[in-house]
This record gives sequence, C-alpha cells and structure tokens, in this order.
Amino acid sequence: MDLHKQTPPAASGLRASDADRDRVADILREALAEGRLTAEEHAERVEGVLSARTVGELDVHIRDLPAAHAPRPAPVPGRPPAGAIPADPDDTVVAVLSNAVRRGRWRPGRRIHVYAVLGSVEIDLSEALFEYQQVVVKVFSVLGSVEVRVPENVSLRGLGGGVLGNFEVHTLDAAEPGAPVVYIDGWAVLGDVEARPRRGRIVADILDRVQRTVDRGLRKRLDR
Repeated sequence: MDLHKQTPPAASGLRASDADRDRVADILREALAEGRLTAEEHAERVEGVLSARTVGELDVHIRDLPAAHAPRPAPVPGRPPAGAIPADPDDTVVAVLSNAVRRGRWRPGRRIHVYAVLGSVEIDLSEALFEYQQVVVKVFSVLGSVEVRVPENVSLRGLGGGVLGNFEVHTLDAAEPGAPVVYIDGWAVLGDVEARPRRGRIVADILDRVQRTVDRGLRKRLDR
C-alpha cells in the first residue's frame, strides 16, 4: 500500500470558482422571483455565496431549493470542434475612427469578424435570433474598444487575449442543454474587449411579479 498516494478531495471540498458562484447566485435570484425566498433571505444567502470558498459551502445555500437538484447540462467545450465553424465570416463589422453598433432582432451567422481601430463597436446579441448552435465572434481591437452582450440563456466562452490591452470575457453556462454557445476570440492590442451577459430581463420579471402582487392586494382591499 502506497502511503504517499493522496486521495483526491470530494467534490464538496473543491475550491469554488467564479462560475460556481454565478450559478448559485442565479438559482437564488430565480428563487426570489418565484417567491421561494424573501428579500431578507435572498440577501443573507447571497452574502454567504460571496464569502464561500468551497463547492460544499456554496451548496449549503441552495440545498432546500428545487433548482439545485435539477440535472446539470453537459459542460460546454472551451472551443468549437474543428471544422464546425467556417473560416470565412458571415458578417463583418468595422469601426475606424468611428462607432459601429449591431443590436435588435437580427440573425447572427456562425462567424462574425469585428475590427475596431481607434473606434468602438457594440455587438448586442441579447435580442438576436440564433439560427446556429455555435457562434464565433472574432475581435481585433487596436487602440479601440469592443463590447459584446449576450442573453442569459446562452453559454459564453473566451478564447482571445490582450497585448498591452484588456480582453475580458465573463464565462456563462446556459441552464438548458443544446442552448447556443458564443465564443469570443481575437486580440486587444492597446485596446479593450469585454463580453458579458445582459441581465435585464430577470430584473424586469421580478418587478412585474411585485407589481402583480401589489395589484392583487389593492383589489382585495377595494372588494371589501
């Protein structure tokens, strides 16, 4: 028997990542919207999530919620399979000493090339109609800035990097299997690239629920 061989720690003892914290925070937000948690309980649990160091410490805050016991989707690969995305772009967005914006109800192709040279580009996919399961946004920012926004129900991955610049992608895992995956690739040279989910619809949904609750309470009082 090899006494020097160490047994790997249980899953609950593994260090929690930012993606793990985001997943638990999303479950708590949904529980608040559904009325399973009060505002005070939600605030207390979110504070615990932010200070948690291991996966086990995170699970404590959601083990009494149904969403915590739902099957998790298979992990999204870090990059698309070879040959899945064409080499030539379906769409190209260029901003040279100018601004360019793509937003609204548009249909992104499998590959989008973005060039920002002393300019700024905004790619907003939060209302886009996804016809493909995998979308690559290839970004080149030279002394410019590029912002990419995606809806919360897709997966988001980063493949690029920065050279004396900032290349930041907020990793996101979709709750549903088969959801679209957006890959952000490219370089930021003395420039800035940022990709993150747009979290507006959940807030609006919570406000709608609160308004409906208030309306029901007013109707009950008026009917007395």
